[in-house]
Amino acid sequence: MRACVFDLDGVLVDSEPVWEEVRRTFVAEHGGAWQPDTQARLMGMSTAEWAAYLHELGVRRPPAEIARGVVDQMAARYRDGVPLLPGAVEAVRRLAERNTLGLASSSPRTLIDVVLDAAGLKECFAATVSTEEVARGKPAPDGYLEAARRLGVDPRGCVAVEDSSNGLRSAHAAGMHVIAVPHPRYPPAPDALALAWRVLPNLDALTPELLS
Repeated sequence: MRACVFDLDGVLVDSEPVWEEVRRTFVAEHGGAWQPDTQARLMGMSTAEWAAYLHELGVRRPPAEIARGVVDQMAARYRDGVPLLPGAVEAVRRLAERNTLGLASSSPRTLIDVVLDAAGLKECFAATVSTEEVARGKPAPDGYLEAARRLGVDPRGCVAVEDSSNGLRSAHAAGMHVIAVPHPRYPPAPDALALAWRVLPNLDALTPELLS
């Protein structure tokens, strides 16, 4: 394996509950109607994609304004403390000692930088990609393909670490070997989990020996 590419939300940061709370509140406060499958649909979407989707739910603001409002609230929440998942910092540093690391996230660049700075992990990643910077969000492979391009490696020589259905599908479509670390509150769909090369119970099980 030439490189390991991490997802951010749900893998390194327990951010999905925060995203859900912030977006659900924003929708309710601005005339929209949250649907039973909304959170599952949102996971993996790029900023432009989820802002357009929230507008379709009836939010009475243009998508660009929706995106700005939600991201500003997320940044404020992160400034109060980034909810890193157990073992996240240790896993990244452990792998960085022996592997080239990248990151492919659906979060906007602003939030990626806030998290990596707060966790002291920025120097561990040779390349980071926000799906804002590619044509399509997950489950399309664009973010993972761009991460491999920036790392200068063949996607087929990469391992991706993911938690969500759309993330697993995205990394698999890019041709990467996918390690799933499912989030207990937001488990991936069985068909998406079946795409994984390995399924791990937590980040403590993610070791350089596994990748080799």
